[in-house]
Formats: sequence, structure tokens, C-alpha cells
Amino acid sequence: MQIDLNCDLGESFGAFVKGNDQGILKRITSANIACGFHSGDPQVMLKTVKLALHNGVKIGAHPGYPDLQGFGRRHIEIPPEEIYALVLYQIGALSAIVRSQGGQLSHVKPHGALYNRAAIDIDTANAIAQATADYDPGLCLYGLAGSELITAGKKAGLKTVNEVFADRTYLSDGTLTPRSQEGAVIHSDEQALAQVIRMVKEHKVVSLDGIEIDILPESICLHGDNEKALDFAEKIIEALKQAI
Repeated sequence: MQIDLNCDLGESFGAFVKGNDQGILKRITSANIACGFHSGDPQVMLKTVKLALHNGVKIGAHPGYPDLQGFGRRHIEIPPEEIYALVLYQIGALSAIVRSQGGQLSHVKPHGALYNRAAIDIDTANAIAQATADYDPGLCLYGLAGSELITAGKKAGLKTVNEVFADRTYLSDGTLTPRSQEGAVIHSDEQALAQVIRMVKEHKVVSLDGIEIDILPESICLHGDNEKALDFAEKIIEALKQAI
């Protein structure tokens, strides 16, 4: 069995530095690179693309709401036709940089509040999926496992990737616990590793309120923006090697 490890990267901009992209890129298989709306800037995008290509890591566009101040984690009421346009714009921007360096864009994964909205709102999901398919029907679309975004991607004729999270808890409907709610983030490495291994081996996860739910783990998201990120990445890689 093989499983993809992905991480959201390129989220520095200007004088603001976030995460250890160079270190984490040595430990993952797919990188989702910010496209300048929720974070990132052209120079950071170029630098991150070069690092990803150097490490043989697949490159994906990571479009978000136009919300630098809120890091794309605040929901913004935007109609589907505007979501389509802003996603298409961001995909095109990153793709131009990737192509200029001799690479090829692999996938699209929405960021933050846009990702969470697309998980439950079919109109948002359809707008993202259609923008992706219209840009390049050969791209993969990453979405929360079992979500509306996965459904929309399949409807648009895209290859979809069901994503699960190592360090986030789930609600009983299969969505991620909102970050505003206590218990949304798993801070214990042991608990996070146990959750991942069970998802991979049994396709099950226990929700925050104790309900066992089915889940399909085709890619595991690692967060690279905390000080323990590299150490946790090593732990999860070793645990997966032993488990599968």
C-alpha cells in the first residue's frame, strides 16, 4: 500500500515567514502552494516551486479566499461565479510559475474556509471543480474525504483524492471540527498517530463526540507551520512504514 503525504506550503509573504518549507519538502510527496490570496506572493511561490521540483514533490495550487489578514480562515460570502473566477485565476498564476521552471501542475486543493465551505456546499464545490476542469481536466482535485467537493470533482470528470487530517478532529457528519471549537486540533503526537493509523488500516475515525465513522484516506495532510512539524512528519512516516 502507498499513501500520499501532502502539506500546505509557500505561505510566507513579504517580510512574514511561516513554516519550514525546505525541511518539510524532504518528507512529503505532494505540496499545496499558496497562490497569493490567503498567503504567499510571487517571489515565495517561485522559491517554493523550485524547492518542490528539486525534491521531486508533486505541486498543487492552493487557492483560498482573498483574505490575507485572516489567513483565509474566515468565511466570505462570494457567489459561485466569483469563486470560479478567483480559483481559476490562482491556478493559472501558480501554473505559470511551475511551467516556467520546467515542471507541471499536479493538483488543486482549496485552502481554509474555502475548503471547508466546499466540503458542505455543493454550489461552492461545483465552482471549484469546474474551474479546475476548465483549466486542465488532467488535474487532480483534493478534498475532504467523502465531501461535496469530492462529489463535484467526479461530476466534472476529474480524478479526486480523498484527504484526511493527522492532527484535526472530526464531527459525526465527517466534517472537520471548526477551529473555533475546543478540541479541533490534536496536540498529542501519540493521539494523532493512532488516529492516522486507524484511518489507514481500518478506514475508520472516531468523531469528537465518540461516534465511529467511515473514512477513505487517499492522502494525509500534515501541517508544516508549527515548530514540531518536522519531528511529527518523521514520526508519521515511520508509523506508516510499520503499519502498512
